[in-house]
Amino acid sequence: MTRAVHIPCTVEPDQDGAWCAHAQLRPGAGANGEGDSREAAIADLRQALDGLTVEFGPPEELTLTIDTA
Repeated sequence: MTRAVHIPCTVEPDQDGAWCAHAQLRPGAGANGEGDSREAAIADLRQALDGLTVEFGPPEELTLTIDTA
């Protein structure tokens, strides 16, 4: 079975010019990725998150659509 899960992440350059990506799968289970480019850091993070979902299972997710004034 395939399931799409939205996991917010942050991606930013560090002081040395490398890119770092961070995401929280669930409380106590986060992942990091790094690379020479933004895309490489995200790809590394994706690989780390794949490993976490194998170990801990996919996160529960609730999506809401709200109207704002």
